[in-house]
Amino acid sequence: MAPIEVVGPGSLHKELPPDRERPPGGIRAMAARPVTVIQRLAELDGLAEAWDALAERSGLPMQDYGWARAAAASFAAEGRLHIVAVGVPPAITAVAPLAWSRSDDGGLEMIGVNELGEPMDFLYATPSALAALTDALARVRGYLALNRMPAASSALAALRRSYRGRGKVFCHQVGGWPWIPLDAQWTDPERQLNPGRRSDLRRARRLAEKQGPISAEVVLPTPETLEPLLDEAFRVEAASWKGSEGTALVSDPTRELFYRRYADAACKQGNLLVCLLRIGQQVAAMQIAVTSGGRFWLLKIGYDHAFSRCSPGVLLMLETIRYAVARGLHSYEFLGSEEPWTKMWTSHVRPCVSVRAYPASLPGMSALAAEVGRLARRRLARLFRRAP
Repeated sequence: MAPIEVVGPGSLHKELPPDRERPPGGIRAMAARPVTVIQRLAELDGLAEAWDALAERSGLPMQDYGWARAAAASFAAEGRLHIVAVGVPPAITAVAPLAWSRSDDGGLEMIGVNELGEPMDFLYATPSALAALTDALARVRGYLALNRMPAASSALAALRRSYRGRGKVFCHQVGGWPWIPLDAQWTDPERQLNPGRRSDLRRARRLAEKQGPISAEVVLPTPETLEPLLDEAFRVEAASWKGSEGTALVSDPTRELFYRRYADAACKQGNLLVCLLRIGQQVAAMQIAVTSGGRFWLLKIGYDHAFSRCSPGVLLMLETIRYAVARGLHSYEFLGSEEPWTKMWTSHVRPCVSVRAYPASLPGMSALAAEVGRLARRRLARLFRRAP
């Protein structure tokens, strides 16, 4: 295989090492701790710089302003947006990126988490700013439905403290996302696989080479080259089983628009990667990824079913892992959830939790009662299915 090629202006965006947190610049401490609720996109636009200063501490791309802005524009129709911030914009010190639930049941959820399935967390400059944020949330009449929060989030303890005597907080573990801790051993990723997998890869590579030369590239798009690259990537995804099952982005205009919006923002930040594997002159596999917090984050993958016998997605994964190691990145984050195919690469999983916080108000207790009723009905249904 030809060496992997890096295409694009300059070098990778300089990342903050994950073990070196620093206070976000440009955010001043607020003595009075006022709280602001953002309900319109126009108001959100004034928070970009302060938001990204807070997000820099987490390293999660889903915390970036570009992700939140794209999710708000794509999934939070007018009237649903309800972002709670500590401070007066643009001087904010903590943010809960929330929107009212589509089910109109009085619940607040993280923007885009239910639609995209990726983890998300609160942003904050200091523990006291986080405490002010969760205190404000405990005074909201609606309940919180926070799916896929990182299990290590400091927000969990802060929510329990804020709701003590004011309501109830429930938390249970849900599927996390797999990741590879990268070190020098991953310079040659094939050696990290078992002998059977290595044999399968050699066979797949031979099959691919019969159809033409294999080449891989990681493209750092410019605003001018981004749209055709995304068009090609989405075309490849639709040519896989996702297209036949209707789960490809081209079959879901709302999610496709989200990824185009976010890709545009990440491209302007200089951390978007479009990764392509070609067999001959045809693109056989693609990845859309970003670098953030010194890590490689895999957002979307796809391959052309016409090349399925060559395992083009696996061949491309090898090259992008090699790319991440060569650039000194600390980890390779698969995102999504643990799947059989990810287990061939890693057994490491970053745990997530689902949180429900119900205020001691009539709407909050009504929502809690409804949730208890739903759980009871599910358990009864399972018992009836098991009955002879």
